Order: sequence, then structure tokens, then C-alpha cells
Amino acid sequence: MGPIRNAAFMRQTTYLNRFGLLCVVVAALMTAVPAPASEDVVALRQADMKAMAAAAKTISGMFKDPAIYKAAEFRWAADTIRDRSGVVLSGHFASEVASSESKARPNILEERDRFDRIANDLRDYAAALDAAAEKNPGPMPASMRMKPGEAMGGGPLGIHVRNEHELLAMPAEHAFHLMLQTCTTCHARFRMD
Repeated sequence: MGPIRNAAFMRQTTYLNRFGLLCVVVAALMTAVPAPASEDVVALRQADMKAMAAAAKTISGMFKDPAIYKAAEFRWAADTIRDRSGVVLSGHFASEVASSESKARPNILEERDRFDRIANDLRDYAAALDAAAEKNPGPMPASMRMKPGEAMGGGPLGIHVRNEHELLAMPAEHAFHLMLQTCTTCHARFRMD
């Protein structure tokens, strides 16, 4: 081996040693980072649930008294729900849900697909509310309100509007009621009293 080949071999060996050391350090760090305790996850999901409940109250108040409607506040409330539902909500229940601090039933893990669909429905209804507020920055128009006698659909089994166009075409108040029914359905199925 000549001096040039020997120097190249030494550089390659040095780089491989550094890479190996880096891999060992990364592996050690990954195993040293503790997973969040179940109580931390419970506290986080309870905080998110309380934030969504407060946001729903804000929206409900504006439907009860359209004179207090403010598009920015309505959107903020809808976005609060949207940002804490879907995959975020599902992620809060990704592993064992049993805890003395939690009211979640263990059947969430057994019925993962159903729970995820409900979490995504919640997100979709909140997104429709956000779109309605964006479209209506001034006073709340009659088009956001349900018409007298208009059927709400849903019930204890909830309802899922599968077509985004249909969801965006319905009055925002209807989407809001479907969202509330989604919450009720989820709590009836997956929450202990």
C-alpha cells in the first residue's frame, strides 16, 4: 500500500469510527428519553377536551344571539376544535387508556377504527365551521343559520357527511349540531360516567 492509499484508508476509517460513535450516542439518547407518563397524557387530553368544550360554548353563544357574532372569534373557536381533534385526539388515546385519573373506557383500543373516524368527523365539522366564518366576515348571515323545521339528522348514533361539498354547502349551524352529536356519540361509547 502506498502512502496516498494508506492516508485515504485512514480517513475512511476515521469517518466510519465517527459515524459509529454518532449512532451509538443517538441510540443511547433515544432510550434515555422517557415516554410521557400516562398521567401526563391524561392531563393533556383533559386540557384539550376542556378547550374544545369552551370553544363549543363560544360558537353556541353566537348561534343563540347572532348579534354577538364575530367572525374572528368564531374561527378561533372552530380552529381550537379542529386543531385538537382528528389525529391529535386519536394520538391522545394511542396506547393504554386505563388510568385512575381518566374517564376513558378501555374499548377505545379495541374499537380504534371507530374512534379514529369519530375524531376525524369532529375535525371535519370544525373545519366546515372555520370555512363558514371565513366566508362571512361581517354580521352572521341567515345562510349560516338552520331554517325552521330543517331536519338535523344524527341522533345517538351520530351522522357522518361523507361528501366535503355537501358539508360545506349546509348551514354552519347544522354542521355545529352534527359536531355536537359527534361529541355525544363519542362520550356515550368511549367515556365512563
